Amino acid sequence: MAKKKATKKATKKATKKVAKKATKKATKKAAPKATKKATKKAPKKATKKATKKAAPKATKKATKLAVPKATKKVAPKATKKVAAPKATKKVAAPKAQEVKKIPVKVTKIVAPKAAPSTESAEVIKNPTLAKGDVAPAFTLPDQNGNMVSLSDFKGQNVIVYFYPKAMTPGCTTQACSLRDTQEKLQDAEVVVLGISADPVKKLKQFEEKENLNFRLLSDKKMDVIKAYGCWGPKKFMGREFDGILRQSFLIDRDGKIIHVMHKVDTNSHHDDMLRILSHQA
Repeated sequence: MAKKKATKKATKKATKKVAKKATKKATKKAAPKATKKATKKAPKKATKKATKKAAPKATKKATKLAVPKATKKVAPKATKKVAAPKATKKVAAPKAQEVKKIPVKVTKIVAPKAAPSTESAEVIKNPTLAKGDVAPAFTLPDQNGNMVSLSDFKGQNVIVYFYPKAMTPGCTTQACSLRDTQEKLQDAEVVVLGISADPVKKLKQFEEKENLNFRLLSDKKMDVIKAYGCWGPKKFMGREFDGILRQSFLIDRDGKIIHVMHKVDTNSHHDDMLRILSHQA
């Protein structure tokens, strides 16, 4: 039994020594190869991991360091003020090419001031015609365009009255009063003829508007108006001007003037003429 134990121990020691020597030799041979392989593989993996970890950190640091430098505003060096080029003098064009403006005197045509209303104007008497004078003959168009002559009414009494303008207040009052007394005038064998410088068209409008029942004659050239002395100076509010004078003439059957009314009251003109006629009978 003791011998068996001794042999076991001896074999164990022998095997241990042999194993150690074998492992030493094996490790010596295997280690270089393993290390070579490991070093070949390890750098690749290690560098990949290292680059993965190191790259972000490096880029972060690089950006942190690089950005400030880039963002720092470098104050530009003061640029030297370059003197502005002197303004070039305008070269005057040769006088021969200049167009000379010839001053033209413009004469202002001042429209004549409208004559004031003659409704209340003071009439300056024009004693061209008087009682007993032969009434100037005339032929003028009426409101219908028909020619009317004074001689057409020979053998009748005729009231020839001159008025400034148709359809004005005073002229309308005067015409309407004669219209309303037409029957009395006809009984006295009196014909009424109103004369103004208004055109025929306006006289027709006047007739239709006021329902006038006697003739209105148009004397646009004012020849008859002047022949009867009904154009002349008037005074209104201290101002004197020329215009048609409101006057009436009563002409008898023989064509002679039996009354001249220089100052006419438009409200009582018809009655005044009837009264004068009654005294002449």
